[in-house]
Amino acid sequence: MRFQFEGGTLDAERRELRQGERLVAVEPQVFDLIEFLIRHRDRVVSRDDLIASVWGGRIVSESTLATRINAARKAIGDDGAAQRLIKTITRKGIRFVGGVRELPDSPQCAVPIGGGLSQSISFCRTSDNVAIAMATVGNGPPLVKTSNWLNHLEHDLESPIWSPFLQRLVARFKVVRYDGRGNGLSDRDVADISQAGFERDLEAVVAAAGIERFALLALSQGVAAAVAFAARYPERVTRLILYGAYAQGRSRRGSQEDFATAQTMLAMMQQGWGQSDSAFMRAFSSLYLSDASRAHIKWFAEMQRLSTSGEMAARLRVACDEIDVMDLLPHITVPTLVIHARHDHVAPYDQGRLLASRIPGARLVTLESENHIPVPDDPAWGRLVDEIEAFAAEG
Repeated sequence: MRFQFEGGTLDAERRELRQGERLVAVEPQVFDLIEFLIRHRDRVVSRDDLIASVWGGRIVSESTLATRINAARKAIGDDGAAQRLIKTITRKGIRFVGGVRELPDSPQCAVPIGGGLSQSISFCRTSDNVAIAMATVGNGPPLVKTSNWLNHLEHDLESPIWSPFLQRLVARFKVVRYDGRGNGLSDRDVADISQAGFERDLEAVVAAAGIERFALLALSQGVAAAVAFAARYPERVTRLILYGAYAQGRSRRGSQEDFATAQTMLAMMQQGWGQSDSAFMRAFSSLYLSDASRAHIKWFAEMQRLSTSGEMAARLRVACDEIDVMDLLPHITVPTLVIHARHDHVAPYDQGRLLASRIPGARLVTLESENHIPVPDDPAWGRLVDEIEAFAAEG
């Protein structure tokens, strides 16, 4: 069902909110809140109604509830002062008071990705009941890409960084990718943000995709989940490709310098996240794109802001710093390719070399680059994509 209201449209089936023709980035929980209010616009909705339907009966603080309501108003072009669409009824609750027209369902979600291709977006559930957004595009041999820092299935397609990368892959493979817990279109209000949670995300996506054997591509933090999956299900993985990888997060390397860096970045993140003009966001992004243009860095900073909240970004950062899959590396039996930039400022080159030395038979490819995130105008970008394509196709 689609609902049209003042200046906007909410598509419940495709889980899209638009202002005119513009797609509005909205957290899954905020989307659920708006949808619930619209569907029950004939009455005042109480706090208990919202908690039961949107939060599944979990304990929710007044500040959290108020924050989500404010976010819902902002997403649909309303605010707490005007209350043209979402009105607070004192001591009773809230109600959607804007005019609504119900429209027929739209076709299944298909988003252009370039070259005439389109991706289908759907949702699956993990074993701990987290909704994970996933997308499939392309018609070749299956290639599963794990979630990394950070993803948004829709906005990645507009990215000057990720869009060219995806176009190269989907020209040859059937690519399955997803937004991990805590970011993008997946559930963001999640209790378990940990390595084990990241592993459950990948297992749920693979099960929902219905593919038995596939090449597995992992970047950065996504490497831990890929390593765990390949060690647990070697018969499912034809090739394992690890880029910008680390087996141990900063808090697990036994280095006081790494630990201090982790704490400094966390403190800065808690202060500057989500501010479009934040010096922190630009500095943090430049670590991932050390040799990229200012336009790429600006885009990446905005991409992070859209993908998750400051609170969740900090929780994800802590989980990444606690990653440790060293014990699993000797048990990897699938053909493995490790690709690493020699001057990577996020995942040190030593971590890539460590992975290649501990995984039996792994091959190490070194890129002469400073970028943790692959950038199309980096001279090493072509070799990176060529190596991934050639190795994955061997399976």
